Amino acid sequence: MKRRVHAVTLSDSDLPLYRPCVGILLLNRDGKVFAGRRTNMPRGLNPWQMPQGGIDPGETPRQAALRELREETGTDKADILAESAVWRHYDVPPEIAGSIWGGRYRGQRQKWFAMRFCGSDADIDVATGHPEFDAWQWVVPDALPVLVVPFKRQIYFDVLSEFRALLEA
Repeated sequence: MKRRVHAVTLSDSDLPLYRPCVGILLLNRDGKVFAGRRTNMPRGLNPWQMPQGGIDPGETPRQAALRELREETGTDKADILAESAVWRHYDVPPEIAGSIWGGRYRGQRQKWFAMRFCGSDADIDVATGHPEFDAWQWVVPDALPVLVVPFKRQIYFDVLSEFRALLEA
């Protein structure tokens, strides 16, 4: 499924309303993408997503992506293939915005990284020190947007479109 990439530029005054974070499109040797099932997703919402997480103070997006991969999947056996050309953002629904991140943010702005997993499935262990996933699977890339919460869906279409050449390699 081909979609047009669209990126909305946030004004400087909007930036503090969006939590800076990274997202990781982790590809295996078969061209499938890692998806983890969130442990804390509100009932009724699709619980699957790619690894993602906040950028710590003093950390570059690249450093954050490697750390988040390790923290969420239990492995660092991956090579960075590409970094998204733009920052992407999404808003969380108002009914949950007040209960996450201490109500401080409207949503997230993300720098995405495509990575090639170079380990074996046995190297992945989502039962980490602070688990965010309780299950995981490899999925065909175009199935991802259907598995995620609606408010992240456009980001997933855009990330898949931007990294399409890597998906087809």
